Amino acid sequence: MAASAGPAAFQLHRGEAPLLLSLPHDGTAIPAALVPRMTPAALRVPDTDWHVARLYAFARELGASVIVPHWSRYVVDLNRAADGAALYPGRRETGLVPLQSFADEPLYEPGMAPDAAELAARVPRYWRPYHDALAGEIERLREAHGRVVLWDGHSIRSRVPMFFEGCLPDLNLGTAGGRSCTPALQSRLAAVLAAQDRCSHVVNGRFQGGYITRHYADPARGIDAVQLEIAQCAYMDEETYAWDEARAASLQPLLRRMLATCIEPLL
Repeated sequence: MAASAGPAAFQLHRGEAPLLLSLPHDGTAIPAALVPRMTPAALRVPDTDWHVARLYAFARELGASVIVPHWSRYVVDLNRAADGAALYPGRRETGLVPLQSFADEPLYEPGMAPDAAELAARVPRYWRPYHDALAGEIERLREAHGRVVLWDGHSIRSRVPMFFEGCLPDLNLGTAGGRSCTPALQSRLAAVLAAQDRCSHVVNGRFQGGYITRHYADPARGIDAVQLEIAQCAYMDEETYAWDEARAASLQPLLRRMLATCIEPLL
């Protein structure tokens, strides 16, 4: 069954398996009123988690629910707390409403950045609908199955000096240092990664899970949450943002095994 809150918020496909995919940075739309205020570079939305909904399209065949936003992370970052609290205190990161790109360039023309009142207004308009739907779907699946896995799917350029040195591993599994899911689930997912040689990988490295993973996780209540940050070179052309069919097709079987691992013990 599919449900939609319309193009102003998100698209939600409701599945029946105990698995929910959240893809909070897949959106690319910019509200028309913001377009004249943003720089030409910003309007290309380069920091999008490009094509992740397409990459995970097979998840619906597994019975997973999938939620995907319409708006770009430049409008509001759905993987940040509504109060703007830092994810990684002491490290550089972009905020609830980003003002700089990952290349450390301004997103708004001089004098056009949002003021405090506008920043606050974006939470109920753009942030809250996604999170209300996410929370509701988690509870629906938990009540149906007794347990649910929330999979927060992300991607990023393999080299982003603003955030990390060198080249990122292809697959970066985060469980908030083991706090956002059961040890058994983390162990099974780590075993899937260790059993293959197609992708470099790390568990709880630079990206250990953002707001969504940390906030919604409650293993004691049967809610496991994990984040997977994928280096974009693993499935696309990072320079042109173009989908690479061959790379993606090579990666998807591994992603399928990881998602199946989340479901199988719960059925």
